[in-house]
Amino acid sequence: GLFALLLAQLCPSWLRVPLILFWTIFQVAAHELYAAMHRLPCWQDIHYFLDPTFIINSTAGFHLASSALVALMLFSSALAFFIPLQRPQTGYLVKGIALGLFLLLLHGSLSHNTKEQSLAERYNPLHWFISETLAKRLQPEQKPVQLAELPVGLTRIDMNGAPLINRGRANNVLIVVMEGISGIYYPEIRETFGAEPGPLEMTGLAANTKNAMLIPDFVTHSHQTIRGLYSILCGDLSELSFKTPKAIDLLEYPEQAQECLPAQMAKNGWGTHFLQGANLIFMSKDRVMPNIGFQEVHGNEWFAGPEEDSFEWGVTDSTFFTGARKYIAGLQAKKQPWMLTLLTVGTHQPYSVPDAIADQYPSRKDAAVAMLDKAVSQFIKGLKRDRVLDDTLVIITSDESHGHELAEWVSSWGIGGVLAPEQKQLPRIKQGTYALMDMTASILDYFNLNIPASVIGRSFFRDYADPREMVSYTAGKLRWHTSKDLLYECTPEDGCLVGKAKSLLGNPPEDLAVDKENRGPWLFAAASTLDNKLIAGREKRLLRFASGEVRNLPEKIRDEWADNLVGAQYLDFPANS
Repeated sequence: GLFALLLAQLCPSWLRVPLILFWTIFQVAAHELYAAMHRLPCWQDIHYFLDPTFIINSTAGFHLASSALVALMLFSSALAFFIPLQRPQTGYLVKGIALGLFLLLLHGSLSHNTKEQSLAERYNPLHWFISETLAKRLQPEQKPVQLAELPVGLTRIDMNGAPLINRGRANNVLIVVMEGISGIYYPEIRETFGAEPGPLEMTGLAANTKNAMLIPDFVTHSHQTIRGLYSILCGDLSELSFKTPKAIDLLEYPEQAQECLPAQMAKNGWGTHFLQGANLIFMSKDRVMPNIGFQEVHGNEWFAGPEEDSFEWGVTDSTFFTGARKYIAGLQAKKQPWMLTLLTVGTHQPYSVPDAIADQYPSRKDAAVAMLDKAVSQFIKGLKRDRVLDDTLVIITSDESHGHELAEWVSSWGIGGVLAPEQKQLPRIKQGTYALMDMTASILDYFNLNIPASVIGRSFFRDYADPREMVSYTAGKLRWHTSKDLLYECTPEDGCLVGKAKSLLGNPPEDLAVDKENRGPWLFAAASTLDNKLIAGREKRLLRFASGEVRNLPEKIRDEWADNLVGAQYLDFPANS
């Protein structure tokens, strides 16, 4: 902050304005990102500023997490624009730079000795942004790790557990994916980790899933919806970085995409359907979902209703679940087995909440979660009344966790619940660590179907005696939990902390200390190997965004001009390519 101030004072007024404007916008955007996702920005987030859909939807209505802070910063910036300043004398500059360097060194020392604290407690967002970017660039190149060197559980399927049921009796599959929801909102799941209750709990969902099998230790591997959906539907780890999503990589390899869950279900006679409350174009889901085997793919265009049923990103959760129930009724009438994946959008910033309701909660996010709780609980009640649950396997989960005030690790804490016709044979609390990547293996195992070679993970419907490795990359940290109950928390700047822990989730162990073995470079290299699994060894790559369709553009261009390129900002090109 001091360096930014000195630089602004040095600059002529015409240059000072964009400099201070950049500082202000960056700090405000970082504050909003932290309020929504509990993480600080990284350089890949610049991609979002190239996406007009994201910018327009995220800023619509200016529903800010802290409007007072933003107003204060904008007012301060305005003063800096209009108050004439004389360029400082050399002595003033020397003292200012010396003080800045002293503060930087002091921060470095304090930060080095308090690595167990969250990044947000230790860094200004721009400081973290610069530090992380430089650390990644300056990181010494690590010898690539071969897939064969990695733990078996992260590279192949594990069906060595004892089955809880024989072939499942359900005819249909319903996967309910709730945008950004953490396991901490479900009281019984939260209690298993001994976490304190927050200002909000999804009591409606809990009341309507009293007989569900709950999976408390349930990991989401990363941030971003498209990555979570890839893990769920293709039985693989999503990226442990912000590199190109594997779902986008998979567009190049349609043959391998046929090993994903929707394609496998379609191959075995199920009708496969995807329905979400948002526009399909964002994150290229209009291309990704058909590529992995969904025969019917619908977004917010499927819902016809009054304007109050929608918000910036799509339809409200209540409208979405009302429509989903009708959609299921149509599937039931066809007398053919079906698989349906639902994705909500109401809990995506800036949140589908009327102002009058938002005022009743600590934040708009809490209000949006409360509205989702009401909508999804009514939906499950409706499915019971419609007797859909009699012959349908239902899995309730989330694509990612938007984090929580409790701790950074909550950003890796997803929600897992299973409703099945064989409920009496399933435990209430499923012991062991599971994750989004286990979804495909579990569903194929439930129906006793062949599991393709590319699918990894364990089945919810088996009990395992042996511990497993688990990994995630959320809130700016790579977290790796080993089968020997060691938990590593790593950043490129700080290296790793390590301590004894029963899970990747839960409060950090009390003995968390600096990793003297310096496993950080190997762990990051291993994560990179897992990230590049799809494209490894392929010398040439071809990504096709346009479909060859000829379109007549309207005289007044709206936002359709971006349709063919809207996914491109998520690409990460190798150097010299």
